[in-house]
Amino acid sequence: MASTAGYLARRAAQKERVRLLYRRALKDTLNWAVHRHLFYQDASDLRDKFEANRHVDNLDVVDRLIDDAEAQYRNFQHPDPYIVPWAPGGTKFTRNPPPPQGIEIVYNYGKED
Repeated sequence: MASTAGYLARRAAQKERVRLLYRRALKDTLNWAVHRHLFYQDASDLRDKFEANRHVDNLDVVDRLIDDAEAQYRNFQHPDPYIVPWAPGGTKFTRNPPPPQGIEIVYNYGKED
């Protein structure tokens, strides 16, 4: 019974690693593709690479495949990834920060009663 639980736990961890790797690689593919029609082809190729090893059952082989794929991902990561402008690290992040505490903003300036 313990071996079955260990097998299932290891298999679940592998599935999670593959899911995260695929998601990171797909987002990084968007950094390399300038236009959407190029991205769709690259994303399809990436999916085919993952699907080619979908039915491998040996846990050690799966671990080796995941390690190789993670090394390849680190090798081909984009050096200057796209960051949404208003996200942390983006060009517009905290460009207009909220005013400090104690400063009162009058929105109806000139229209007071």
